[in-house]
Amino acid sequence: MAATPQNPAAATPRRKVSRHRGEGQWAAGHFTPLNGNEQFKKDDDGLNVRTRIETIYSKRGFDSIDPNDLRGRMRWWGLYTQRKPGIDGGKTAILEPEELDDKFFMLRVRIDGGRLTTEQLRVIGEISQEFARGTADITDRQNVQYHWIRIEDVPEIWNRLEAVGLSTTEACGDTPRTILGSPVAGIAEDEIIDGTPAIEEIHRRIVGNPAFSNLPRKFKTAVSGSPLLDVAHEINDVAFVGVHHPEHGPGFDVWVGGGLSTNPKIGVRLGAWVPLDEVPAVHEGVVSIFRDYGYRRLRNRARLKFLVADWGPEKFRQVLEDEYLQRKLADGPAPEQPVDRWRDHVGVHRQKDGRFYIGFAPRVGRVDGATLTKIAELAEAHGSGRVRTTVEQKMIVLDVEEAQVESLVEALEALDLTARPSAFRRGTMACTGIEYCKLAIVETKQRGSALIDELERRLPEFDEPLTININGCPNACARIQVADIGLKGQLVLDDRGEQVEGYQVHLGGALGLEAGFGRKVRGLKVTSDELPDYVERLLKRFQDEREDGERFAAWASRASEEALS
Repeated sequence: MAATPQNPAAATPRRKVSRHRGEGQWAAGHFTPLNGNEQFKKDDDGLNVRTRIETIYSKRGFDSIDPNDLRGRMRWWGLYTQRKPGIDGGKTAILEPEELDDKFFMLRVRIDGGRLTTEQLRVIGEISQEFARGTADITDRQNVQYHWIRIEDVPEIWNRLEAVGLSTTEACGDTPRTILGSPVAGIAEDEIIDGTPAIEEIHRRIVGNPAFSNLPRKFKTAVSGSPLLDVAHEINDVAFVGVHHPEHGPGFDVWVGGGLSTNPKIGVRLGAWVPLDEVPAVHEGVVSIFRDYGYRRLRNRARLKFLVADWGPEKFRQVLEDEYLQRKLADGPAPEQPVDRWRDHVGVHRQKDGRFYIGFAPRVGRVDGATLTKIAELAEAHGSGRVRTTVEQKMIVLDVEEAQVESLVEALEALDLTARPSAFRRGTMACTGIEYCKLAIVETKQRGSALIDELERRLPEFDEPLTININGCPNACARIQVADIGLKGQLVLDDRGEQVEGYQVHLGGALGLEAGFGRKVRGLKVTSDELPDYVERLLKRFQDEREDGERFAAWASRASEEALS
C-alpha cells in the first residue's frame, strides 16, 4: 500500500511508543494513577479515623466499620484485624481479606526507645488481663502487642494508656513507626553518647503530625549510642549510630535504606557525622525525602530502600543537604565493630553510676499481662521503677543495687524469665505466626519454645552465641535473613508426600559482625516435626568442623551443602 496523506503509516511501520508513568513520586509531579492504598490515604488522613472509632465504631460494633478504615486507616492507631481461628496456612494466600478477618484486633503499643516506667508497665499488664485475654507479646521493635481486642473497648484502652504517657499512635500504617533506641541509653558504662534527647525530639516533631502521616509505606527509625550496635541499625530506613569523631567528639553516623521482607537490603552509610542536637532535623529531612520522592505507584517498591538503591548514598546525601537541610553535613567515621557478639544486654551488668541493670529472656517474646504486672512489682522492689524492652524480644530492669541483684535474679527465674539463659533461650526469636497473623502460613511461637527445650536437652553444653529466628511467612518480621539460622515458614512435603507446616532454611546471616544475609541451600526445607533433629545435626557438624574461634555464620558460609543439609 502506498503512503498517502490519509495513511502515513503505510510508508513506515508504526513503532509503539511507551510512556513511563513514573513511580508515583510527588516531587516529580507523579500524583496518579493511585493504587488502592494511595487512594484511601488521599481520601482521608489515617489519623482522622480515631474520631470515628470513638464516636461510631466503638458504639455500633465491628460490623459498622468502613472497609477502608478496617483494613487501612485503623493501622494509623495500631489496630490490625487478627486471623480468624481455624484457617490453615494453605488458605492464607487464596482467601479474601474479609474471609481471614476475625472480629477482634491486634493492638500495638508503641514504646519509643524501649523506655517504660513500672507504672506504665503495670497499666500495660492490667489492660492485657482485662481486655486482651492475657496476651502481651514483646516484639523485636520494642513494642508490646495485644490480641483479642474488641473495638468496643479501644477508647477505654487509649484512655488508660494515655493517662500514663503511652499511646498507639502510628504504631502501624504508612507512618513513622516506633523509634528504636538503646535500652541502656544514659546508664551503660561503655556508652558513646546518649541518644535519648534525640528520640524525644523526633517523637515530638513527627508522631501524629499530618505532615508525615501519609508516607509511601512504613518508615523505621533507630537511634543508639551503644558500641554494641544494639538496635539493628543495618535494617532500618534511617539509623543514627554512635561514633567518636576525631575532631568533633561523640555524635552519630547516618545510615539509610535498610530493610528486610521479600527484598532484603542492608542499609548504607551516608558518610555524614551529625551531633546530637542536629539528629531530629536530619531525621526530618530523611522522612521528607521519603514522603516526596518515595515510590508510590507499586506497593512492593514503596519502601525507602528501593529509592536508596536507585539513587545511591552520594545522591541521597546531596538531595538531603541541598533541598532539605540547606547546608552541608560534616564527614565522619564508620562505627567500630562490636566486641561482644551478643547485643541483647541479657545478664547482670554494671551501670556507670555503680548500680546494675539485669536483662532477662522471656520465651520468644511471649509473656502475659499477669507476668508484666509481676515484673513491674519486682522492678519497684529491687530497682528505681525503670524497665526497658529490647529489639531482641527481651526486657531489662534498671538501677538495681548490688545487694539486690541475686534476689531479683532468683525472683525472675521463678517467673521463667531467666537472666542466665542457655544460648538457645537467649538467641531464639519468633514472630506472631499463624495463631493471630493473617499473613502467616505456619505456627511460630509454640514451635520456637518447644525447639528451645529440645535443644537444651540434646545439646546442654552448647554455649556459642547463636541466633535462631522463626518467621511464619516470607515478610521477615523476625529477621530471618540476618540470623545464624533463619526459618521462613511455608508448606512443605513430608516423606509421605503430604503437605505439612515447615520452613525454608537460611544459614549464616548476621548483623553487627560482618552484616549480611544468610545462605539458602538449594532445596533445603524441613518440616516442623523434623526441625529439632535438623538443628541438632547442623550444630554438631558445626562443632566438629569449625576452626578455632570461628563463628557459626562464618562456618555456614564456607561449609558444603552436604554439611548444611
